[in-house]
Amino acid sequence: MFYPSNFETKIGFEKIKTLLLEGCLSGLGKSFVESMSFSTDVHFIEQELLKTKELKAILQYEDEFPFVHFLDLRNALKRILPSGTHISREELFDLLRSLQTIYAIVKFLDNKKEEYPNLNSLTGNIVIHKNLIQACQRIIDETGHIKDNASKELLSIRQTISQKKNAVARVMQKVLKSCKTDGLISNDTELSVRDGRLVIPIISYHKRKIQGIVLDQSASGKTSFIEPTEAFEINNEINKLEFEERREIIKVLTAFTDEIRPINTDLQESYYFLGTIDFLRTKGSLAIRLDATLPIITQHKSVNYIDARHPLLILSFKSSNKMVIPLCLDLNKEQRILVISGPNAGGKSVCLKSIGLLQYMLQCGLLIPVDERSEIGVFNNIFIDIGDEQSIENDLSTYSSHLLNMKFFLQNADKNTLILIDEFGTGTEQMLGGAIAEAVLEQLIKESCFGIITTHYTYIKHFATQTNGIVNGAMLYDNANMQPLYRLSIGNPGSSFAFEIAQSIGLPHALLENAKNKIGLEHVDFDNNLKDIEKEKQTLERKIIEIESKEEKLRQNLVKYEEKLKEVNLKKKEILQEAHKQAEMLIFNANKEIEKTIKEIKESQAEQQKTKTVRKNLDDFKVQMSENKDSEENRINKKIERIKQKQEYRAKKQEDREKEFRDKAREIVFGSTDKKIEKEKEIKETTVEVLKSGDAVCVKEKNTYGEIVEIAGKHAIVAFGVMKSKILLENLEKAKSKPENKKKASSASNTLYDTIYQKKLHFKAELDTRGQRADDALMNVKDFVEQAIVLDIKQIQILHGKGDGILRKIIRDYLKTIDLIKAFGDAHIEFGGDGITIIEIE
Repeated sequence: MFYPSNFETKIGFEKIKTLLLEGCLSGLGKSFVESMSFSTDVHFIEQELLKTKELKAILQYEDEFPFVHFLDLRNALKRILPSGTHISREELFDLLRSLQTIYAIVKFLDNKKEEYPNLNSLTGNIVIHKNLIQACQRIIDETGHIKDNASKELLSIRQTISQKKNAVARVMQKVLKSCKTDGLISNDTELSVRDGRLVIPIISYHKRKIQGIVLDQSASGKTSFIEPTEAFEINNEINKLEFEERREIIKVLTAFTDEIRPINTDLQESYYFLGTIDFLRTKGSLAIRLDATLPIITQHKSVNYIDARHPLLILSFKSSNKMVIPLCLDLNKEQRILVISGPNAGGKSVCLKSIGLLQYMLQCGLLIPVDERSEIGVFNNIFIDIGDEQSIENDLSTYSSHLLNMKFFLQNADKNTLILIDEFGTGTEQMLGGAIAEAVLEQLIKESCFGIITTHYTYIKHFATQTNGIVNGAMLYDNANMQPLYRLSIGNPGSSFAFEIAQSIGLPHALLENAKNKIGLEHVDFDNNLKDIEKEKQTLERKIIEIESKEEKLRQNLVKYEEKLKEVNLKKKEILQEAHKQAEMLIFNANKEIEKTIKEIKESQAEQQKTKTVRKNLDDFKVQMSENKDSEENRINKKIERIKQKQEYRAKKQEDREKEFRDKAREIVFGSTDKKIEKEKEIKETTVEVLKSGDAVCVKEKNTYGEIVEIAGKHAIVAFGVMKSKILLENLEKAKSKPENKKKASSASNTLYDTIYQKKLHFKAELDTRGQRADDALMNVKDFVEQAIVLDIKQIQILHGKGDGILRKIIRDYLKTIDLIKAFGDAHIEFGGDGITIIEIE
């Protein structure tokens, strides 16, 4: 149980829930966040924390875990339970993608049972229907459209539709050519589209000269758009065929629905699993942002927090690169209640709320930003009295509201309760309020509950000093600089520094002396003693920190020395081994030379001159051996020096390589050099000057030929047969030679509808550039956007990820240069947020 009813708002947990909701990938995960609640079950809390810890590790270290297509099909599955109902095409596409994700997660966890045992335990109820994915893929393609061969009847219908559309194209080409020959329209007139049908734009004066139906007129009425009668009749046949097509698709979807209806329960269980993974993912993601850990959960009641930090302060300070000062405290059976005193704005209330929020988060199954050595028990009740609860409607004063809270505490507190009270005893006359506060505190001690209380009252500080089970604590204050240190010190009460703060603000010295006389010398001495103790403690703590720092440096230097010594001994051993080998070789050569000398003396039969010569050679060799022996030590020293120089050279070379790599990385991230930009500008300017209306051109890297009809600023209107498209001049070049037009009218019509129907039908309106280099990604984006404009696609999206936002900026800077792009911006937060750019095309 927790108290009061607005507990989550008071301690800041509602903001934590908001962060969790924003991190969810699906409505499934959000439903779990909304239903998340305070638990007193130690085993349940431990399991939730272990699963969250494992998911956090997956987010940090596993790239293969799938985090896409977290889609909720539970409502659709409920809707198709009655016989005769069927799943929609869009729902089938979502079913395929989400099941692929679910099965991939199950496979991943099954392969890593040892690394993630708690997450793997969630897969026990998931039934894998291997044929289900294949059944979906037989019906729907990767873009979400029903395949032609989903059924034989559907294939036949679509083939007929295609033939009819080709026939319409041939008729339109024939009539268009006839109109040009008869002079009814100009030679540069091309087909247009109205309401999805091909029409011929003709001056309204001549409209009766063509047998057909007027589908539309220009705003001025001067131009009429006519569909020839022959084409009109064929299009009516196409409409009937398209109706049959829709009916056949429903038939296919109904048959598929009948197949999955018996396994509806299994599918519902799979989506519950997917929601659980999404819930754990958002908890793990928050844990990474908070640098949260799993503390030790104890069976006994304990509040041993080591380096605890307020979660919301961590997130708030990150933007300004500030550090949250950690908090350490220990409550146990011997000291159950901590009384914190100290100056205003010194951090007492933040300390109180930190413990309340962290304890509540932990018992909701969230990892918390503390040292993992912290030992924390699970409480059945958490009661707080924080802030002003006065109410005009209920005629409730500030002090009355505090008393009502104390009444509730006394009635419900026990040894399994954690109580947090801010500014204990305030709201009324100090002596009376302090006496009541002491009595309440004494009763809470008898109930053996745990608690943290903040106060300014000296009476309560004295009471805490004299009472077993209560310990004083102080928020430290820098008396020299007159500013709080926001650090909690356990063992002694703290001074409010009221006179020092008043003096720093500028109140007269005489007034402050008068105030000291009024409160009495005893109270002033007590407060001064507190300040002296606090000052001495701070000095001692600084010295301890200095000693620990020096010891750490000494330890590091010792480790470095031992490593260097080990390295030197190793090198020395290698050099001596090599020297030993060379010495053995010298001895071998010496013996060989002596044997040779003896042999020559014998062979020369001891001729005097020959003997002298041989002996002289032997003496020379001995001198050489002596010199080698004398210089061996110098040679070894020189070799050691050469090794040292070689190491320095390698280090310098490595530094140069790293600098070169950084320079290249900087060029990739921040763009090309000025020379490259000027060169590109020259090329663009040259292209604009050369190209003109009537030129035969080719789209760069597309091998697509057309003719410029009109120059419009940075763009050109290019005719590709009967189709026209607006393309940037920089993407065009003069065609070296026009391709021969060997295709007949029927072939032209096929090409026309292949462009209008087939390409548009199979065009995938999403481009994934994640993991690509900036220049490669930009090239792919250019091709993707140009193709969308040519096919008259109105909306597309580019998936570039979040990261540092570099790729997103490069892509959006390029989009700003395209006149035909009406708008672009982030996707909805549920569908990727600023990791996806949605583009609208005119």
